[in-house]
Amino acid sequence: KKQNMSPKNLNASNKTHKILLNQLKDKQISKIYNKFEKSLDSNEKYAVALSGGPDSLALAFLAKCYALKHGTNIKYFIVDHKLRKESSNEAEHVLLMLKKYSINCKILKWKGKKPKSNIQSIARNNRYSLLTNECKILKIRKLLVGHHMDDLHENFLIRLVRGSGLKGLISMDKTSELKINNIEIVRPLIDIEKRHLQSLSLKVYKKYIEDPSNQNKDFKRIRIRKLLRDLETEGLDKKKLQLTINNLKDSYKSIIFYTNKNIKENCAYSLKDNKYILSSKFFEQSDEIIFRSIMHLLKKVSSKYYPPRGKSVKELILTINLNNQLKTTLGGCLIEKVNRTVIISPEKPQKKQN
Repeated sequence: KKQNMSPKNLNASNKTHKILLNQLKDKQISKIYNKFEKSLDSNEKYAVALSGGPDSLALAFLAKCYALKHGTNIKYFIVDHKLRKESSNEAEHVLLMLKKYSINCKILKWKGKKPKSNIQSIARNNRYSLLTNECKILKIRKLLVGHHMDDLHENFLIRLVRGSGLKGLISMDKTSELKINNIEIVRPLIDIEKRHLQSLSLKVYKKYIEDPSNQNKDFKRIRIRKLLRDLETEGLDKKKLQLTINNLKDSYKSIIFYTNKNIKENCAYSLKDNKYILSSKFFEQSDEIIFRSIMHLLKKVSSKYYPPRGKSVKELILTINLNNQLKTTLGGCLIEKVNRTVIISPEKPQKKQN
């Protein structure tokens, strides 16, 4: 049964809430909060992923202020990954630290065998798995994470080093395109610099925990962080880098617009057979538009989560252009060409239901 709070505890809680909301009178904090508030919808239910870092603690404070101002209930989670001996003590410390500000967290523990290699990637996947499973149980559709502008820039360079395409380079956005466990990942701090979040955390909590792995040069992200600082001394500062990313985002939007236009105007869909019939005009666009259009259709027809590899799709387009008659398969699809018409259908015919 739900217990009523005693008058003494209620007064203490109200006092804490007042202290928190009073922090919004600070000009810098108010500016950050206003940006944060615009990213959220008061009709939605949210959960917050936390650690003891400054960006994460800033997120906890901002979410708590939002909940108080909008009369909503936000859930807070800390993941104890148990990759370091101190991780459980740190999680408990953050829990108690936030409790003083009426921010009640739940610790989610990563149980089982820990990886020896590819640690950061596996840890991230497990972290998201724990968090999104908890969201599903509570019927929460959106998870707030503390990624900020510095993370965005690091991610851009990591993808650049990997040789990612345009979509990969700009993949970190305010809301994640790919849902995890059907939960949307929201990054309300993505256009705020880390130094401002550090400043906010120190003003509100007077301290924060710095992850020791942030100094470990074995991790690519840490080496990229140093590279960014070096590039800044060469004149590529955060403003210029952000301008580059924004320009690439605009280019990507244009490509998506013309891809959708090509699909809409130059191919027909048969719902009965789940197949697309492509006219010759479909292949009269720029290479990038044809590539993205084909990629989209293959994914649609096969119903697969990921489309085929880009190299395979490019080879397919070349084969289509060189042949008048064609019958081949790719990514769970059958691709046929008769004269100048191309048909994309499921590789295995759909079973008719009795």
